[in-house]
Amino acid sequence: MATKSTFKLFLVSSLVALTLIGCSKGSSLATNGTSDPSETATASPSSGATSSPDSSPVSSESASPESPKPPSPTKELGTVTALRLADFKTGWAGGEGWIARTDDGGATWQPQTYPASTVKQLFALNNREVWATVGAGSPGLELLHSKDGGNNWNNAGTVPNDGFLHFASSNEAFSGNARSTDGGKTWTEYKLPDNTVNNAYFHDRDNGWAVTYDKDKIHFMRTVDGAKSWKSVHEMPTVSPVTEAIIRSAGKNDAWIELVGDSGMSQTSYSLFHTTDGGGKWQPVIANNQAGSGPAPGYKNDAETKVPRNNGAAPGPLYVVDTKTAFMGGFCGPCDLPNTMGKTTDGGKTWTNLKSSFSGYGPQFIAAENAQHVWWVTTDSVEPSVMYTSADGGKTWKKAHTFAKPSPS
Repeated sequence: MATKSTFKLFLVSSLVALTLIGCSKGSSLATNGTSDPSETATASPSSGATSSPDSSPVSSESASPESPKPPSPTKELGTVTALRLADFKTGWAGGEGWIARTDDGGATWQPQTYPASTVKQLFALNNREVWATVGAGSPGLELLHSKDGGNNWNNAGTVPNDGFLHFASSNEAFSGNARSTDGGKTWTEYKLPDNTVNNAYFHDRDNGWAVTYDKDKIHFMRTVDGAKSWKSVHEMPTVSPVTEAIIRSAGKNDAWIELVGDSGMSQTSYSLFHTTDGGGKWQPVIANNQAGSGPAPGYKNDAETKVPRNNGAAPGPLYVVDTKTAFMGGFCGPCDLPNTMGKTTDGGKTWTNLKSSFSGYGPQFIAAENAQHVWWVTTDSVEPSVMYTSADGGKTWKKAHTFAKPSPS
């Protein structure tokens, strides 16, 4: 009897052990199936997006062959080619085949997508909705769009020109003389005045601006009826040609117009004007005459302009915040620290040249939330792009981030 009892006890113990082993193996498989972070799409801290454990970083709407590739953790963020902020903490940068987002003022950047070509422009309505143009510019630029802070990017259409892209709403967009009412899928073009320099600028569907140059006269042109008619609201004689016109607007009656003139001896002449009343009165903001490139457009040879100068031998980017505030970069190719910046906070009545200057011989990029909070990125063909931030209107700058060194060409 003792032998039978011992055998039964051994048999029961063996069955229990086998059962426990089976449960242990089942638990291990379940854990491996859910714990790999690379298989779980997560939202950036401020995006407010949520995702299920089995969700993918690529939206089902962007599954076409032309869609951007999902982020790769091994891709380096090299030379910056585009910059845009939603606020001082949140924004996007783009480069040669990448788009990334920051939620901590540029200290860290999260790659979001890798388009097949270079990012030309970024524009954000807020911290959720953002667009990017990608490509070489001919026959057009690919338009990418995200509605969830950049977690998912979709092909939205083709932008027909390389003008300044801006969206008035989720559906209405403008780029140069082109307008879209379906989020960039299709575009219609406004008729421009003869001899228009570069791209026009439309603040909304009715109100637009253009610059014309013919022989020795410059005209600032305005439309208030969607380009059905154009009127010259300002005329200036000039001895300098107008090689480029850059227009920005912070309201239907507001326009900032930069005129770029001749270049020579590593110098470029340029001028900046501002109106807040639809072109009735114009405030001269900057006039950079240069010894090697001649007078600024709209001014005479060797004449005292009595208008402030921006630092640098050539213009950098113009960033308009509102009707009072604008920042503008300056560039000095022969200088050890070629990148400088100036600003106005009173609509151009006065101009302040900021004291700081930084290295980098490539294009610079400026983005500002307001008169105090500014981003500034300098670039170079062989050295890393560097981002600086200021919370006091440019009096002091903090180095926020150094991007990866450019790949050898």
